[in-house]
Amino acid sequence: MEKVLKKETNFRNVLMEDTEILEEKVRGFRELMTLYECAMLEINTKLDVLNKELTVKHGRNPFEYITCRLKSPQSIAQKMERYGVELTLDNIEKHLNDIAGIRVICSFPDDIYRLAEYLERQDDIKIIQTKDYIKNPKDNGYRSLHLIVEVPIFLSDHKKLMRVEVQFRTIAMDFWASLEHKLKYKKEIADAERISEELFYCAELISQLDGRMQQIRTKIEAKGQEVG
Repeated sequence: MEKVLKKETNFRNVLMEDTEILEEKVRGFRELMTLYECAMLEINTKLDVLNKELTVKHGRNPFEYITCRLKSPQSIAQKMERYGVELTLDNIEKHLNDIAGIRVICSFPDDIYRLAEYLERQDDIKIIQTKDYIKNPKDNGYRSLHLIVEVPIFLSDHKKLMRVEVQFRTIAMDFWASLEHKLKYKKEIADAERISEELFYCAELISQLDGRMQQIRTKIEAKGQEVG
């Protein structure tokens, strides 16, 4: 009987230790995600300030709207598994740059590069990586400008550098990417190769449309200056 009680006591102790470890990991993950959320809000604020300033200077806003998102725990775990890396808080910070994501939707392609340049000029932001899928589209036709930026967040007792992925797209690019994403994850697509070709063709048309709309805007602004 004494042996049985001892085993039960040991089992409870182990269970309590495991529970405490699990709670500590969950708490640590939540704290990390809070840091990413703060970094995301910091970049969002910087973009809002730029939007207000440039609207006053040029009489029009450089972007239409911004969306923000944090990767879900499931998405983080799946990506870490694909990388073949152990799922720890340190590894998450080290290997994943897109946990915090901001998407900036602009009206015209030149607004994308202007905003990215102004963001890069800020002395507390460091550009870690740039992927220009506008000048160099993906094979499927996807277009967007991706920046991985590092920004400081100021906590109660220290400063910490966090990374955020910022994607810049025009309205047309975002329209195409959203539909392509929905179609891509449809199961059992018949004639998938032909559909991919059609999507690529649509991406080319959208790119041409962006170029034409920018030309029209440039002409209108030039005429306005002549009148002024």
